[in-house]
Amino acid sequence: MDFLLSPVTLFFILGVVAALLGSTLTIPEAVGKGISLYLMAAIGLKGGVEVSAAGFSTDLASAVVAGLLLGFLLPFPTYFVLRRLGGLDPVNAAAVAAHYGSVSVVTYVTGVEILTASGMPPAGYMVAVLALMEAPAIVAGLMLARSGGTDLGIERRELVREALLNGAVVLLAGGFVIGLLVGKQGFSAVEPLFQDAFRGILCLFLLDMGLLAARRLREGRALTIRLACFAMLFALVNGIVGVLVGTVIGLGAGSAAALGILAGSASYIAVPAAMRLALPAANPGIYLSMSLAVTFPFNIIVGIPLFAHLALSLAKLT
Repeated sequence: MDFLLSPVTLFFILGVVAALLGSTLTIPEAVGKGISLYLMAAIGLKGGVEVSAAGFSTDLASAVVAGLLLGFLLPFPTYFVLRRLGGLDPVNAAAVAAHYGSVSVVTYVTGVEILTASGMPPAGYMVAVLALMEAPAIVAGLMLARSGGTDLGIERRELVREALLNGAVVLLAGGFVIGLLVGKQGFSAVEPLFQDAFRGILCLFLLDMGLLAARRLREGRALTIRLACFAMLFALVNGIVGVLVGTVIGLGAGSAAALGILAGSASYIAVPAAMRLALPAANPGIYLSMSLAVTFPFNIIVGIPLFAHLALSLAKLT
């Protein structure tokens, strides 16, 4: 239960409670965007520095391949469940499926903090996996939409640009490369900003996310109880699959848990932007409500500690 007493978790819960009670507490949009940029730059930079110190390894290659495959394959069962049991049309089912193959940066960052505090920090190269899991999920979602008879109405070049040059992906990957280049010695000059202040700024961001998630849940009229249950089920099943895959390929407990956190999370930044471009007929009230208002808080409170416990238990058996 220590994770519930973590400042990052408590600030998230504060935001949820404040929004549900109708509080006027808000984080200015410009401030929220600035914090988002900071977090993505910091996590990419720190991951690159750690890989620079440790060097490339077979574990890194295995984790990257596993992440790419999970990002591409997880949308398919999600799509078929939503079509057969969720009652969604092909366009909305494909849009939601893309979100659940992709990742949530904030869920990952929160998970890393909780895992580190629990004595099982993931390897720095997991940031590379995080950055690479966005594009395959978008491609899979559009393949599913097309298989359902949807005319995408978008040039392939424009779609590739959106998937690969999305701001979140560029900042994460760019920060990672910078960290690789400068190493620990170069990082020391900016360490007070990107290391020492990181957890405090994350608390403010989790406060904002709690407010946003709860308000989205209150306003999400397109979100049915059945879809809300599926949003939690997808997080649970995908996360467990991620932990199992991480364990099988030989990752340490922290990295296997991180892979589970990535697989169990759902995008609410990069993929919504791509879906607005490629599948404008899809309803944001469905895919954003499921990913942000249900899956995100579920993972912060339930999923992350569950995946960590599973990864640690499996590590003791191997």
